[in-house]
Amino acid sequence: MDLSTVHRPIGGLFPPADGVSPAPLSANQVDAFGRQGFLAGVPLLTGEQCDALCRELDEFFDPVHAGRELWYEYHTNESTTPDTALFHALGAWRLREGFHDLLWNPLLVGAARQLLGAPPRFWHDQLFCKPAHHGGVVAWHQDYSYWTRTKPMRHLTIWIPLDDCDADNGTIQYVPGSHNWELLPVTGLAGDMQAIRGVLTAEQYAALEAPVSVVAPRGHAAFHAPLTVHGSPANKSDRPRRVVVVNLVADGVASDSDEPLLEGVPAVPKGQPLGGQFFPLLGRR
Repeated sequence: MDLSTVHRPIGGLFPPADGVSPAPLSANQVDAFGRQGFLAGVPLLTGEQCDALCRELDEFFDPVHAGRELWYEYHTNESTTPDTALFHALGAWRLREGFHDLLWNPLLVGAARQLLGAPPRFWHDQLFCKPAHHGGVVAWHQDYSYWTRTKPMRHLTIWIPLDDCDADNGTIQYVPGSHNWELLPVTGLAGDMQAIRGVLTAEQYAALEAPVSVVAPRGHAAFHAPLTVHGSPANKSDRPRRVVVVNLVADGVASDSDEPLLEGVPAVPKGQPLGGQFFPLLGRR
């Protein structure tokens, strides 16, 4: 079954919305997001919930898993260097109950609504997994540089670690204030982490020299704006680094292309707001 046809939670992994504050972030957290372009350390998942998602994730590492035809993208290794590995896939919400219901986690939905200033609508999900010892990098980039086929730029990325993450196993890093930079060209997502340096001004280059490295217990999310420059180094530790990313837009964001927005998804005509089967509005039950 393609779970994109179901726009409500299916199982009981996440709590009902009635028991969760619709505004879980403090005013100071919202202000910090506006100043820095990111906010880290927000608890969204329990250890039990992380374990459940990891069990589903384990199935995806087998290239012949059930539902493999439903992915928007599926790369067992997107790293461009032969001695490193980076598992990257888009569309887990269509394949398994836990990843599907994660979108309706009331903590996630409430925080997203606060930061977007509008009801959140689902854009797409991603999995980024770096194995122990030889996990590849995710190069410095801005998310919106890959999303210019949607407008206006009212997007939000939620990075959720399923393992404890730190500098040793390739946690995410941010350049504070870079959400105020202009849109930069795409310089690649894997392989050369420093490729972005060739398109930066001297001031931006200096800012890249002092990033913030997130230390995140499993289940504690980081949120970032669409122009915030971020990346993550290689995992050379003896621990895996498994992450699920949920990408959202404010309700009303529209297609800016007559081509399909995601592989295998019917085109949304240019100028028409996202909606329908593949772009559900998220909210309280």
